[in-house]
Amino acid sequence: DMTEEQIMTRLCEIIRDVFDDESITVDKNTTAADIDGWDSIMHITLISEVEAAFSVRFAMKDVLSMQNVGDLARAVLALV
Repeated sequence: DMTEEQIMTRLCEIIRDVFDDESITVDKNTTAADIDGWDSIMHITLISEVEAAFSVRFAMKDVLSMQNVGDLARAVLALV
């Protein structure tokens, strides 16, 4: 089973790829406002990439309730 820490590490890699910026670092409190270019379109792209990477599907209500990267990590953890 994956740990939340392993998920966070992978999420950081995915976020760097999606935003094409190797300097991005994230923690559980990182929000879209903290990352340049993270708008609603990029959010959908990111969610799709995360779903593909972890072979999960999020419910729309879960996506809409995510406030930060920690919420995203916990949503993945609940499904893997």
